[in-house]
Amino acid sequence: MKILLISPTIDASKRTNKGLMIPQLALYILQGLTPTEHEVKVLEEETEDIDFEQDWDLVGISCMTANAPRAYELCEEFKKRGITVILGGVHPTILPDEALQHADSVVVGEAEGVWETLLTDFRNDNLKRRYHNPAPDLGKYVPKDFSKIIKKRLFKLVPIMTTRGCPYNCDFCCVTNLFGKKMRHIPVENVVRDIKESGVKNFMFLDDNIIGHPQYAKELFRAIKPLKINWVGQASVSLLVRDGALMKLAAESGCKALFFGIESVSEEQLKSMHKAIKEIEHLESALKKIKKMGILIHASMVFGFDNDTKETFDETVQFLIKNKVSTVSFNILTPYPGTKTYEDLKKENRLITTDWKYYDHNTVVFEPTNMTPYELQIGKVNARKKFYRLSSVLKRLSGNLYSPVIYFATNYGHMKQVKVEGKRMLKLKSELFENGLNRKAAQPLKEIAETNKLDKEVADAIK
Repeated sequence: MKILLISPTIDASKRTNKGLMIPQLALYILQGLTPTEHEVKVLEEETEDIDFEQDWDLVGISCMTANAPRAYELCEEFKKRGITVILGGVHPTILPDEALQHADSVVVGEAEGVWETLLTDFRNDNLKRRYHNPAPDLGKYVPKDFSKIIKKRLFKLVPIMTTRGCPYNCDFCCVTNLFGKKMRHIPVENVVRDIKESGVKNFMFLDDNIIGHPQYAKELFRAIKPLKINWVGQASVSLLVRDGALMKLAAESGCKALFFGIESVSEEQLKSMHKAIKEIEHLESALKKIKKMGILIHASMVFGFDNDTKETFDETVQFLIKNKVSTVSFNILTPYPGTKTYEDLKKENRLITTDWKYYDHNTVVFEPTNMTPYELQIGKVNARKKFYRLSSVLKRLSGNLYSPVIYFATNYGHMKQVKVEGKRMLKLKSELFENGLNRKAAQPLKEIAETNKLDKEVADAIK
């Protein structure tokens, strides 16, 4: 049997900067779960075009919310040719009924525990509409073809996952919908085996919180320390700084950078999100401790909370520069389906559109409380531009001298993307704003374009 596994792009007419792409892992796990008598090809549309004329028995497509529309387009193309299509991933898990309008079958949640059953059912002409195992066993080792992953990424960065599930329940996050609240672990010996068999030295742990279970994390860090690898991951600021031994082990095991979901530097907003670090002074102290361990900090900031105002953008950038944060992702609050944020905004009739391709962290799809959608959209663009100006990069350098090469390389990549984002405003203007999806469109756009606060590039993009 010939099986094609696809990770679709959001827009088939453009591709993401290769250096900023998050490494793909899910489809390679599926490939490893497939019995060896079958022929399997993994195709990431961000790096490779799809040939619809090739002969396949079965096509599996994994998608998130933003690339769901493209996934549905692919379903249609393959089904026209009489090919059976399976959908899986975050979006089909949250909205399986929607996904089933386009696919022959949907995998809800994780593939372990159901994929082999699905393949057997398909061969026996007994394919079911849904497959779901709420808590699959992660103890069995799944082989992965790391050579293909390495070829498609800069820096030969290999993705690894050690833990699934998250005990937190953030209003705007849908991780628990996919993996549940209970944390489950892949055996440390299997993680070590993955690292050794990859044959490389640079890794990205895809866990939502690599230190979410401190005891397991310490065992993992001790096991990988002798391997002399470099790794990056995502962690909780408060949990890391509370446990000095854990932070030391992370650094000694090869941790070079950590992604922290800070989200906001507003004390009021931090409290509303039930963050363990509730005061800005404590957050600043925590960041200093992490930097002293030689770990670069990548902060994730979110604009658009009900407490945010037009002043929030400059306050956030000033805080990040003052604390010499290495790199930052500036995001728009995105009300993903299945989250409390989505349900609240829907009830309040504040959603601008439910065209999922705009649910991408970068586009305003709702009406904010203290500003217009345009002010939120452009405020985010401008904040990113100010943070990645050359003067800001040089100002923050003194706090990142322990890893200057990585610091400059990552900042340069983001500086290039700033220009791309400015040009993207023209497309948004025609697709979203001018088409009437935004109920507060015309007048605010004119007012914002006329203000002197906007950088010329952004102002030109929205005129």
